[in-house]
Amino acid sequence: MQVRYQTALQPDNFFMTSGLVLRRADVYIKMCVLARVFFHNNHFFVMNQIKVAVVGASGYTGQELLRILFNHKGVELVCATSRQYAGQPLWEVFPRFRQVPGASLEFTDSDVKAIAETGAEVAFLALPHGVAASYARGLVDAGVRVIDLSADFRLNDAAVYEEYYENPHPDVALMEEAVYGLPEWRAEEIEKARIVASPGCYPTSILLPLIPLFKAGILEPNDVVVCSGSGVSGAGRKASIPLLFCECNESFHAYGVPKHRHLSEIEQELSWAAGEPVVISFTPHLIPTNTGICTTIAAKVKPGVDANGIGTILEKAYANAPFVRLLGRNKPADTKNVTRTNCVDIGWAYDSRTNRVILMSAEDNIVKGAGGQAVQSFNVMFGFDQTEGLWVL
Repeated sequence: MQVRYQTALQPDNFFMTSGLVLRRADVYIKMCVLARVFFHNNHFFVMNQIKVAVVGASGYTGQELLRILFNHKGVELVCATSRQYAGQPLWEVFPRFRQVPGASLEFTDSDVKAIAETGAEVAFLALPHGVAASYARGLVDAGVRVIDLSADFRLNDAAVYEEYYENPHPDVALMEEAVYGLPEWRAEEIEKARIVASPGCYPTSILLPLIPLFKAGILEPNDVVVCSGSGVSGAGRKASIPLLFCECNESFHAYGVPKHRHLSEIEQELSWAAGEPVVISFTPHLIPTNTGICTTIAAKVKPGVDANGIGTILEKAYANAPFVRLLGRNKPADTKNVTRTNCVDIGWAYDSRTNRVILMSAEDNIVKGAGGQAVQSFNVMFGFDQTEGLWVL
């Protein structure tokens, strides 16, 4: 794994230098540290900063990306694009960033060449599906690594993409190269990737509970029913009558039935985990909150499986996953505990009458379901600790 740190000062040299100043034990030494410095393995280190571009930075996901990246010690933001707000500083469009270092950067209406010329080493594409693909190829060919938050590169089968998105894929070769960016399961591939396809919000809430159980071979591959509810921000930052406050408030309804687009990547990744085709029923709902996703999954357990081992499988799978919080048996997840965080909470129960495991998860759809997860992949790609910049609670 890459390590994004440089030796700044050896301890012997440090204490020799400080000895010139230190004359008595009670002398107080004031040190002005210009770089972020920390102590590790008996050395002082300075964290290298990666030059980052955010393409499509003015939407809800783009705003969350900026919020997280401003807290990241290893990031130098060199480019943020928005056609609508080109020429305006970030803090003017998003007043919450006023006086935040780096927030005086102006939005630009940039093409691929201009983004590459900023020196960006990685670009986050927070663009609608169909638009992201038009940037990805040029950036990758220019040597800029790409983390795409749209659906353009999540699938590995061009025919499936065309079926669900109703257009041929514009760059099949790059789609086949892209790594599905679920850090808990694809870290080694993400680290080496030129392009990472960050998972959708619904898929993240469904895949993380189910993948360990399918990999353990304890679930039937054609008997899974999923119901999820998402906050209104999942529809994006746009003017739309169905998304007005009076339309959404005091309302709860299903949509995208019977074949929501995210179903394609969910079945793809569950089939990978199971080693055989998996087919599920998935019904999304709109819930009258700003953010958050709550998912409930009912999956048939194979005959002869000891249900008491389900918790053990989950615990083993996520023992070293900092953002997966296992609540335990008969403990439902609640969106209020995960909003504005990169955490996903997972609880489970077993229904002996139907021989089904009930999995319950909650996450923030624009953090763990979008911007936060993308930064988690960024950390893996560039050798940072996965949690860097993401402990925002």
